[in-house]
Amino acid sequence: MYSFLGGLVILILGYAIYGAIVDKIFAPTDNPTPCVSHPDGVDYVPITPGRAFLIQLLNIAGLGPIFGALSGAIWGPQVYLWIVFGTILAGAVHDYLVGMLSIRNDGASVSEITGKYLGGFMLQVMRLFSVVLLVMVGVVFMVGPAGLLARLFVQGTGAVSGGAAVAKELWGYSVADWTKILTIVILVYYFLATLLPIDKVIGKIYPLFGLCLIFMALGIGGMTVYNHIQYLNGVEGAKPMIELWEGLYNMHPDAANQPIWPLMFITVACGAISGFHATQSPLMARCLTSERQGRFVFYGAMVAEGIIALIWASAGIAFYNTGVGGDLMKFTTEALAKIKGGNPNSVYEISIGLLGPVGSILAILGVVACPITSGDTAFRSARLTIADWFKIDQKGFAPRLILAFPLLAVGYFISLADYSIVWRYFSWSNQTLAMIALWAGAVYLCRHVGAGKGFIAAIPATFMSAVSVTYFCIAPECYLMLPRMTAYGIGIAAAVLFFAIYYVRVYAPESKKA
Repeated sequence: MYSFLGGLVILILGYAIYGAIVDKIFAPTDNPTPCVSHPDGVDYVPITPGRAFLIQLLNIAGLGPIFGALSGAIWGPQVYLWIVFGTILAGAVHDYLVGMLSIRNDGASVSEITGKYLGGFMLQVMRLFSVVLLVMVGVVFMVGPAGLLARLFVQGTGAVSGGAAVAKELWGYSVADWTKILTIVILVYYFLATLLPIDKVIGKIYPLFGLCLIFMALGIGGMTVYNHIQYLNGVEGAKPMIELWEGLYNMHPDAANQPIWPLMFITVACGAISGFHATQSPLMARCLTSERQGRFVFYGAMVAEGIIALIWASAGIAFYNTGVGGDLMKFTTEALAKIKGGNPNSVYEISIGLLGPVGSILAILGVVACPITSGDTAFRSARLTIADWFKIDQKGFAPRLILAFPLLAVGYFISLADYSIVWRYFSWSNQTLAMIALWAGAVYLCRHVGAGKGFIAAIPATFMSAVSVTYFCIAPECYLMLPRMTAYGIGIAAAVLFFAIYYVRVYAPESKKA
């Protein structure tokens, strides 16, 4: 419990202290923002800071801080360290820099920003990379909530883990059948949300769903702490929370084949740092009325997501703790691994198990609405990225339709593939995009703010370079499957090379000017 509460305090202090430092380095101005200088009634629409914060939170949250955090918790409580310090030093810096650079570049997408600061080759790479990632994100955030809704429909609110009898069908349709049907329903919503002006759907309902997401997390976190206190008081059936110092080793049941580095850092994804956020921040960059709102909206929303991830990781570790020999203080992650970490089944069981019947309602509002409201903006961002790419004006309905329809069609066909495989590809491409976006932010800060200022982005960019390259070398889905030590060496060498290029070609020339 102390590790969990300490993590919450550090995250809040991280926003108050390090967030202020990052904001001071970037130095927001009072220059007119894109929606002030040329509102278009579709994508460039003024939105109040509070509403923009809730929209940004929903845009970036998705399933990452829930599914990713639960899956990352299989490695043990050390996932807390990555969530807390990854959020403060990497994820929030990443989201803030992309959002602020988008404001200063007329609401440009992350691919255009990257091209401006890293060159023409990276522009083309990021254009293709970001569109592919966004479509995969849309798929992940389409199938995930469909699966959870299907289970709620078929099994109702009475089924919990532990062998309870559950219904197999509803009106002659199984969970798998309902998942397919609901995937199509969600896809239709995505189609409408992608086409309509941002203030017609997103601006009106997202703040409400954002509050639901926050209440959901507070409920899960509160009941997890309550269960720990009940356990200490000797209440039968209560589950204790596990402290960080009780699990500082690889607790994965298949530890020999599932190393913490880099797999845990990729799996947690959105709960610490996410390249997907770089595609979402420009949406709100087009809607903020002042650069001075950036710290609250961009840095603050990522810290809020880190808090949500910490809550779900802690809840999963405690809820699925079966203990060793009946001793719950001897923690094991076998049960969490058996249910495959974060997925509709584990979220359903935790929600019902901790919150009772009301948990099913909160699961729908908080955990279903959350990914759906990220999926639609993923397809919206994909449309805008392609529009920026080919200079297609999006004021008219027909141009939006021409871009949206094929994107959603491709997303549907990808949704028919194995969900776990899509998630793994999403996770790697997600962190790789974050790495590239951080390098772009480092170049901007070094050249336009101060030579030494770029290190607040260059250091996490170097770290994420090692994570992404190592994962590419070692993960089965990437097919290289090199020996572990070879992959580690290549990952570290690549990170050192990228940093050396930055130091020699960017930092050194700028430091001489100073």
